[in-house]
Amino acid sequence: MSFILARRIWKEYNDIVVIENLNLSIKEGEFCTIVGASGCGKSTFLRMILGQETPTRGTIIFDGNPLRDEPCEDRGVVFQKYSVFPHLTALENVMLGLEFESPPFMGRLWGTQRKQAREKAMNMLNSVGLAGAYNKYPSMLSGGMQQRLALAQTLIKKPKVLLLDEPFGALDPGIRKDMHELVLQLWKEIGLTILMVTHDLKEGFFLGTRLLVFDKIRVDEQEPNAFGAAITYDVPLKEAPITNDILTSIQEN
Repeated sequence: MSFILARRIWKEYNDIVVIENLNLSIKEGEFCTIVGASGCGKSTFLRMILGQETPTRGTIIFDGNPLRDEPCEDRGVVFQKYSVFPHLTALENVMLGLEFESPPFMGRLWGTQRKQAREKAMNMLNSVGLAGAYNKYPSMLSGGMQQRLALAQTLIKKPKVLLLDEPFGALDPGIRKDMHELVLQLWKEIGLTILMVTHDLKEGFFLGTRLLVFDKIRVDEQEPNAFGAAITYDVPLKEAPITNDILTSIQEN
């Protein structure tokens, strides 16, 4: 059964076609990496799954129901730019998601509820390797540590799917490797479904159980915006070998 099902998805901005007749079925627990040229609709598709964008045409089914056209806690996201609050400590950043669950007229947790929220947040910080930095502000953390914090901030809400939009693009190679290991560890431990956009083909092959290549099937040199991108390759990874023909073709595109 499909966990995420996209049927005949189109996305247009006036006369600019970004995505054209895209069809996709994702099972629960898959780790799908998404690659393709700049401007081919990768991040646009991710934002549609998040609920920030709505398809011009077509439908998206999420966990058996039509996708809600607004972000909600069952879909977590981490962007390339660190999405943490600079005026809050690491612990406060992670606790914030739990604070939002409190009644609107209170605005925050108190007593036993706050103690429980603090314990949950500390456990999450420990999971991403930041327990020792719980009282530090983002400006005191390295880029890799800030991305770990962004992951903790997202995962504390226990989303059903984690959306990653080039989250490691600005990190140094050594730190990227550490983040790769962390994401794979969390994916296996929590059993998340992950969709990750990356510009790095090697990263896509290394992390994913499935590689989705976005590209334009049709091209009109006179009207470059007349046609949009779709999924031109859907390659299973870690389950089936990648042939040289497929790898060469993807690299050329």
